[in-house]
Amino acid sequence: MSALQRFENKLEQLISGVFARTFRSAVQPVEISSALAREADNSAQVLSRDRRLVPNDFHVELSPGDHERLEGLGPQLNRELVELLREHAAGQSYVFTGPVHVHLEPSDDLTTGRFRVRSKSQSSSSLAGGDPTETAVRRATAALVVGGEALPLSPPGIVIGRGNDADLRIDDPGVSRRHVEIRVEEAQAPGDPPRVSVRDLGSTNGVAVNGKRVEEARLSDGAEVKVGTTVMTLRLRRG
Repeated sequence: MSALQRFENKLEQLISGVFARTFRSAVQPVEISSALAREADNSAQVLSRDRRLVPNDFHVELSPGDHERLEGLGPQLNRELVELLREHAAGQSYVFTGPVHVHLEPSDDLTTGRFRVRSKSQSSSSLAGGDPTETAVRRATAALVVGGEALPLSPPGIVIGRGNDADLRIDDPGVSRRHVEIRVEEAQAPGDPPRVSVRDLGSTNGVAVNGKRVEEARLSDGAEVKVGTTVMTLRLRRG
């Protein structure tokens, strides 16, 4: 029996045999599971010869009516969708960028029976020594924004990677143990922001600044640094 067949059988048991009547003209959960697998296939990035990286955060947008019906099945539906997605990924040698989540969301521009799937990579990060205080963030003239969190930067800078010895640890399979160094130098004149640059530490997958692969580069305010699937934004301001 295929994974999809097992999935459909579980759903039939879950809703006590009314599966066909309830979902005859609406979106069926099996359709969603197939679309999630296609989204993973279409988003896969080559990590190595036998491993490909796929997003881990999936959003399924449905018409209000379909959303209400599917939400009525409770959290088990989401768990089954995640499990089926994991089975598909294992069979294709996919690696997720973090814990897998599937969200069902209503969308007013969709009619009954129609839906769409969006996905993104969500990696987690942690700073050695603990999170900075709000005061430190406010006072910083240089900060790196990762996943919506601002991390103050000060000389001489930080090492970013997946290993425990990195100053900023990023849980992303595409990031090396010691991936990149962010160098911070004192401002040349009072009130100026510090000078910030990035240097690749011999990582497997390299570093990109504003979409361009680099070995080393000076960073300006708003520069986007990408390591693996994680994008970090530099913010500079005058003292």
